[in-house]
Amino acid sequence: MTTQLTSARPLIEDHALIGDMQTAALVALDGTIDWLCLPRFDSAAAFAGLLGTDEHGSWRLGPAAPADAPAPSADRRRYRGETLVVESEWDTATGTVRVLDFMPPRDGHAPQVIRIVEGVRGTVEMQSVLSPRFGYGKRLPWILMGARTAAVSGPDALWLDTSLFHGTEKDGVVHHAWTITAGECVTFALSWHPSHAPSPQVPDAEAALASTVSFWEGWVEQLTYDGPHREAVARALITLKALTHSPTGGIIAAPTTSLPEELGGVRNWDYRYVWLRDAAVTLSALLRTGYRDEAVAWRRWLLRTLGGDPHNLQIMYRLDGRRDMPERELDWLPGYEGSQPVRVGNEAVDQLQLDVPGEVIETLALAHEHGVARCESTEGLILKLVDYVREHWRGPDDGIWEVRGGRRHFTHSKIMCWVAVDRAVRLVEQGLLDGDLDDLVRLREEIHADVCENGYDSARNTFTQSYGSTDLDASLLLLPRTGFLPADDPRVIGTVDAVRRELAPDGVLVHRYPTDGRNVGLDGLPGGEGAFLLCSFWLVDALALTGRLTQGERVFEHLLTLRSPEGLLAEEYDPVVGRQLGNFPQAYSMLGLANSAVLLDHLRKAMAAPIRDPESRVQFRAAMSTAEAK
Repeated sequence: MTTQLTSARPLIEDHALIGDMQTAALVALDGTIDWLCLPRFDSAAAFAGLLGTDEHGSWRLGPAAPADAPAPSADRRRYRGETLVVESEWDTATGTVRVLDFMPPRDGHAPQVIRIVEGVRGTVEMQSVLSPRFGYGKRLPWILMGARTAAVSGPDALWLDTSLFHGTEKDGVVHHAWTITAGECVTFALSWHPSHAPSPQVPDAEAALASTVSFWEGWVEQLTYDGPHREAVARALITLKALTHSPTGGIIAAPTTSLPEELGGVRNWDYRYVWLRDAAVTLSALLRTGYRDEAVAWRRWLLRTLGGDPHNLQIMYRLDGRRDMPERELDWLPGYEGSQPVRVGNEAVDQLQLDVPGEVIETLALAHEHGVARCESTEGLILKLVDYVREHWRGPDDGIWEVRGGRRHFTHSKIMCWVAVDRAVRLVEQGLLDGDLDDLVRLREEIHADVCENGYDSARNTFTQSYGSTDLDASLLLLPRTGFLPADDPRVIGTVDAVRRELAPDGVLVHRYPTDGRNVGLDGLPGGEGAFLLCSFWLVDALALTGRLTQGERVFEHLLTLRSPEGLLAEEYDPVVGRQLGNFPQAYSMLGLANSAVLLDHLRKAMAAPIRDPESRVQFRAAMSTAEAK
């Protein structure tokens, strides 16, 4: 169970995301940018105050505050329409001021953070305090003041351009103080550039704002979802797009590292990489809502990354497909609210996770269903992934949750091996894949029989976390979606009910697996963690697919209330202290929201749609009503 610790750091959910689809920044409610990696998502942070203090790198812009007082939080904050432009407003005793924060999508120019200050009413005393610290807060830069301000350290340089007069510098901190009046506008633009290269072009802040708004509005116009909570779905998809590395097509799990799954705990991981599973499921959410270009780009990334050797499959890669990401600890950073260690890199890269081929093949098949053209290279990759499953499925693996407590025969991993073969069978049957159908069907049946014999507890009417175990696992909530068994099979319904009963004490927020908060558990780590938000969306789907649509809708409505005011979700939620936990924003959580919304809308429309066969209509609605009653 988590506990709240005293700290001056803002809540995780009190941040808004801005980004240019190559990197991203987090803006706190007081106008402080306290996380920004440059020039890429997986580069070292120039602002790492999120994991320490403002002295580890930050940029605060907002109404002036006394030296011994905290900076005031914005009275209002929102995204400008369906874009990634953040608008923050402060009301003071003398007036009102608005700040626009955004990162223009790159079009050959350097990565930029642009901040536009607008006087709304009266006058407001303002200040900008820029404290860049390269190397995750470790390196104090050399500050050069002149017509433009530059902060230089090793290979990195930041260039600050502003419409204000020159600022002042002391101890590596650049200060600007001024009074803004209603109708006035002041701009700041911070550009990263290699330190050895000529200085970058001075950005045109207003033109950059117009082009950024135009880009995001144009992208959202492609959205085909028109059901309930469209605004929440659109924000989720915008966030997923922001986590896509546009030059390569790779999709990261989150733009941060080491935001804790337990406040003060050790479950702090680096998520700034491309997990095959996470990226594949993210693509499924985009495909279901009208976005095919991202699927094409990711397929190209996948083919380049795996090459002709998927037998050396990794579970994650860097943005450009590189395989190395050695894990190390940054001992100079105290961690978010004292949560140590702070890690960069991820040693889980060497784990064996047998569910990954199934996720990848299912997404490639889904892409074809949604109009992505066939590709001979993709067909060859699918067959090689099936061979990989054939070679490995009988053995233990590390599981979907990347546990560090030793390999097991995880039931979900075996089911996803079945999914890999099953989707290949379907493609062969449709004439879209050239494979030995009889051989594939035999393999599919062999895996199915093995799971039903070894992964099912008949006494409790539930599948279990792993063979021979009595523990449950939230990944079992995916059973109705996989098609491993019919959704109305008593074993499926029993599993959903058992997971909800044992891993979701409140019936809504689902934990991944049992942890007692004291002893080293299955994952090889001490302590506990919050409820895993993606698993809670899985519960929504599982309830809906097993005939309990109204219950699923109620759970979904509750989950929507856990979002930040800007509509964002971290990886986990602590129901005891009522706050988000883990890396932020998390692609898993955002795609879970989008997928659940689409599914609920589809099922609700299916119930309302006329069915030509009266008997079928009666049977369908009777089944739904019976499940709801149970």
